Amino acid sequence: MIGKTLKYMRRQKKLSQEQMSLIIKINQQSLSRYENEQRQIDFDTIEKIANNCGYKIFFINEETKDKFQVKDLIRKDV
Repeated sequence: MIGKTLKYMRRQKKLSQEQMSLIIKINQQSLSRYENEQRQIDFDTIEKIANNCGYKIFFINEETKDKFQVKDLIRKDV
């Protein structure tokens, strides 16, 4: 599921796998495997792809509606 989302974001930005891999500094073959869900991707790489495609990742608590991004966390909170 995440692979399809990453591919969608990249294509919306009109970037090839090669262009995106150069931007986020991974090899193109790894990006292809992530998008095709042949390899598990780490959160930092997901966030890099999202940010470079103009997306932000938010975590929303369904009950309280609290919303935050990873960058909002203070080290002592974790």
